[in-house]
Amino acid sequence: MSTMPASLAALSEVESELNLREIEAVKRILFFDGVCGLCHWSVDFVLIRDLNGKIQFAPLQGETARSLLAPAEISQLNSVVFWNAGRVDRKSSAVVRVLWQLSLGWQLVGTLLWLIPLPLRNLGYDLVARNRYALFGKKPSCRVPRPEERIRFLP
Repeated sequence: MSTMPASLAALSEVESELNLREIEAVKRILFFDGVCGLCHWSVDFVLIRDLNGKIQFAPLQGETARSLLAPAEISQLNSVVFWNAGRVDRKSSAVVRVLWQLSLGWQLVGTLLWLIPLPLRNLGYDLVARNRYALFGKKPSCRVPRPEERIRFLP
Protein backbone atom coordinates (compact mmCIF):
# COMPACT_ATOMS: atom_id res chain seq x y z
CA MET A 1 0.00 0.00 0.00
CA SER A 2 1.51 3.31 -1.12
CA THR A 3 0.95 6.49 0.83
CA MET A 4 1.57 10.07 -0.18
CA PRO A 5 4.75 11.58 1.33
CA ALA A 6 3.98 13.92 4.25
CA SER A 7 5.33 16.95 2.37
CA LEU A 8 3.03 16.31 -0.61
CA ALA A 9 0.05 15.69 1.67
CA ALA A 10 0.74 18.97 3.50
CA LEU A 11 1.08 20.80 0.18
CA SER A 12 -2.20 19.31 -1.04
CA GLU A 13 -3.91 20.41 2.20
CA VAL A 14 -2.53 23.96 1.82
CA GLU A 15 -3.73 24.10 -1.80
CA SER A 16 -7.21 22.99 -0.71
CA GLU A 17 -7.31 25.68 1.99
CA LEU A 18 -6.16 28.34 -0.49
CA ASN A 19 -8.78 27.24 -2.99
CA LEU A 20 -11.51 27.43 -0.32
CA ARG A 21 -10.30 30.90 0.72
CA GLU A 22 -10.47 32.04 -2.90
CA ILE A 23 -14.03 30.76 -3.15
CA GLU A 24 -15.01 32.40 0.15
CA ALA A 25 -13.60 35.69 -1.15
CA VAL A 26 -16.23 35.58 -3.87
CA LYS A 27 -19.11 37.33 -2.22
CA ARG A 28 -21.99 36.29 -4.49
CA ILE A 29 -22.47 32.93 -6.16
CA LEU A 30 -25.57 31.80 -8.03
CA PHE A 31 -25.75 27.99 -7.89
CA PHE A 32 -27.83 26.46 -10.65
CA ASP A 33 -28.83 23.06 -12.00
CA GLY A 34 -26.23 22.61 -14.72
CA VAL A 35 -28.45 20.56 -17.02
CA CYS A 36 -31.67 22.59 -16.71
CA GLY A 37 -32.69 24.66 -19.75
CA LEU A 38 -34.41 27.28 -17.56
CA CYS A 39 -31.31 27.53 -15.38
CA HIS A 40 -29.11 28.05 -18.46
CA TRP A 41 -31.46 30.83 -19.58
CA SER A 42 -31.39 32.34 -16.06
CA VAL A 43 -27.58 32.37 -16.02
CA ASP A 44 -27.56 34.13 -19.41
CA PHE A 45 -30.18 36.60 -18.12
CA VAL A 46 -28.03 37.50 -15.11
CA LEU A 47 -24.77 37.61 -17.11
CA ILE A 48 -26.24 40.19 -19.50
CA ARG A 49 -27.78 42.34 -16.74
CA ASP A 50 -25.05 42.13 -14.07
CA LEU A 51 -22.96 44.83 -15.69
CA ASN A 52 -20.55 45.14 -12.75
CA GLY A 53 -19.89 41.40 -12.65
CA LYS A 54 -20.90 41.10 -8.98
CA ILE A 55 -22.31 37.59 -9.32
CA GLN A 56 -20.37 34.45 -10.12
CA PHE A 57 -21.91 31.14 -11.14
CA ALA A 58 -21.42 27.51 -10.19
CA PRO A 59 -23.38 24.38 -11.05
CA LEU A 60 -24.99 22.54 -8.16
CA GLN A 61 -23.24 19.45 -9.53
CA GLY A 62 -19.77 21.03 -9.14
CA GLU A 63 -16.90 21.25 -6.65
CA THR A 64 -17.82 24.72 -5.40
CA ALA A 65 -21.32 23.57 -4.43
CA ARG A 66 -19.88 20.53 -2.63
CA SER A 67 -17.50 22.73 -0.63
CA LEU A 68 -19.96 25.48 0.33
CA LEU A 69 -23.43 23.95 0.47
CA ALA A 70 -25.04 21.25 2.57
CA PRO A 71 -25.53 17.92 0.76
CA ALA A 72 -29.33 18.28 1.04
CA GLU A 73 -29.18 21.51 -0.99
CA ILE A 74 -27.38 19.73 -3.78
CA SER A 75 -29.06 16.32 -3.85
CA GLN A 76 -32.51 17.31 -5.13
CA LEU A 77 -31.43 19.94 -7.70
CA ASN A 78 -34.87 21.52 -7.30
CA SER A 79 -33.81 24.94 -6.09
CA VAL A 80 -31.63 27.73 -7.28
CA VAL A 81 -29.34 28.77 -4.43
CA PHE A 82 -27.81 32.21 -3.96
CA TRP A 83 -24.76 32.32 -1.71
CA ASN A 84 -23.88 35.85 -0.56
CA ALA A 85 -20.83 35.98 1.72
CA GLY A 86 -22.02 32.91 3.60
CA ARG A 87 -25.74 33.74 3.64
CA VAL A 88 -27.70 31.13 1.71
CA ASP A 89 -31.04 31.90 0.06
CA ARG A 90 -33.12 29.34 -1.80
CA LYS A 91 -36.02 29.26 -4.22
CA SER A 92 -37.93 32.54 -4.65
CA SER A 93 -35.84 34.33 -2.03
CA ALA A 94 -32.71 33.53 -4.07
CA VAL A 95 -34.39 34.90 -7.21
CA VAL A 96 -35.31 38.13 -5.43
CA ARG A 97 -31.83 38.59 -3.95
CA VAL A 98 -30.26 38.07 -7.37
CA LEU A 99 -32.62 40.68 -8.87
CA TRP A 100 -31.53 43.10 -6.14
CA GLN A 101 -27.96 42.82 -7.47
CA LEU A 102 -28.97 44.03 -10.94
CA SER A 103 -30.04 47.44 -12.27
CA LEU A 104 -32.66 49.65 -10.61
CA GLY A 105 -35.53 48.32 -12.77
CA TRP A 106 -34.79 44.72 -11.80
CA GLN A 107 -34.33 45.76 -8.17
CA LEU A 108 -37.85 47.16 -8.31
CA VAL A 109 -39.17 43.88 -9.78
CA GLY A 110 -37.38 42.04 -6.96
CA THR A 111 -38.95 44.31 -4.35
CA LEU A 112 -42.43 43.77 -5.80
CA LEU A 113 -41.85 40.00 -5.70
CA TRP A 114 -40.61 40.31 -2.10
CA LEU A 115 -43.94 41.86 -1.12
CA ILE A 116 -45.69 38.60 -2.05
CA PRO A 117 -45.82 36.37 1.05
CA LEU A 118 -43.07 33.74 1.04
CA PRO A 119 -45.40 30.70 0.96
CA LEU A 120 -47.13 32.06 -2.16
CA ARG A 121 -43.83 33.00 -3.83
CA ASN A 122 -42.42 29.55 -3.16
CA LEU A 123 -45.61 27.87 -4.33
CA GLY A 124 -45.15 29.55 -7.72
CA TYR A 125 -41.43 28.75 -7.67
CA ASP A 126 -42.10 25.08 -6.86
CA LEU A 127 -44.68 24.80 -9.64
CA VAL A 128 -42.17 26.02 -12.22
CA ALA A 129 -39.29 24.01 -10.70
CA ARG A 130 -41.30 20.77 -10.78
CA ASN A 131 -42.05 21.23 -14.49
CA ARG A 132 -38.87 22.99 -15.65
CA TYR A 133 -37.47 20.06 -17.65
CA ALA A 134 -40.79 19.57 -19.47
CA LEU A 135 -41.18 23.30 -20.13
CA PHE A 136 -37.57 24.31 -20.87
CA GLY A 137 -35.77 21.06 -21.63
CA LYS A 138 -32.84 19.24 -20.14
CA LYS A 139 -29.33 19.82 -21.46
CA PRO A 140 -26.92 16.92 -21.97
CA SER A 141 -24.26 18.67 -19.86
CA CYS A 142 -23.54 21.72 -17.72
CA ARG A 143 -23.39 25.10 -19.44
CA VAL A 144 -19.96 25.79 -20.89
CA PRO A 145 -18.99 29.45 -20.50
CA ARG A 146 -17.68 31.42 -23.45
CA PRO A 147 -14.03 32.51 -23.09
CA GLU A 148 -14.98 36.03 -21.95
CA GLU A 149 -17.31 34.57 -19.29
CA ARG A 150 -14.92 32.00 -17.80
CA ILE A 151 -13.74 34.29 -15.01
CA ARG A 152 -17.33 34.42 -13.67
CA PHE A 153 -17.75 30.62 -13.46
CA LEU A 154 -16.52 28.46 -10.61
CA PRO A 155 -16.01 24.70 -10.83
